Amino acid sequence: MEVSTLKVPAASKVSKISNVGRPSGAASRGLVWLVAVAAISLPLPACAVGGDTANSATNDAANASSRAAHSSLKPSPEFVRFPQYVGTLGTRPIVMRLGAKTDDPDDKTGVHGEYQFTDTGEVILIAGDRTGTTLEAEESDDGSRITGNWVGTFAADGSLSGDRMEIDDSNPQPFDLKPLAAGASAPAVSGAHAAGAATTAAPTATTAQGGKAVNGVGNLVTGE
Repeated sequence: MEVSTLKVPAASKVSKISNVGRPSGAASRGLVWLVAVAAISLPLPACAVGGDTANSATNDAANASSRAAHSSLKPSPEFVRFPQYVGTLGTRPIVMRLGAKTDDPDDKTGVHGEYQFTDTGEVILIAGDRTGTTLEAEESDDGSRITGNWVGTFAADGSLSGDRMEIDDSNPQPFDLKPLAAGASAPAVSGAHAAGAATTAAPTATTAQGGKAVNGVGNLVTGE
């Protein structure tokens, strides 16, 4: 699946952290995660039997296994007051916190935030652009390297749906998210990261040993 180039100025989001560009094959897409990290091999999904449902379940399991092994992010205090969306990514329940970027007054379309799997508590950062009703974004499970692409559409009722793909646009997984009403509580988070979710309102950018909080996704620059 092809994702159109994000229409953002080439140098409108300059990072305070030193630069490492994303792979050249994906340079046409808008955001670039910084800080070099060693490449982590993802497990190949097993052959599925039983049609699309089995394939989806296998892919979800493979993605969950990979993130469980490598993700160390915790919910960021910066995003705790962002609008929340509740729903599913593939077959897994998630809560997304997504809001406008405010660090650059010239950036009228930039959005950033995070989403969290409520079955395991794992946190993934997300950043991109909302142009009209269209969302185009990239994610990172460690705050430095891109791990997936999101393309979706906002409906009139505020709901968001589309597909999340790998960085090469393979393995599309549908997502369907509904806005959480003001004052309503998000679903409880289980798993090892649940303690981190309970402390998102704290004003500190650090968490307990073994995990790290990333204050937003300011460690990004735009690509050509």
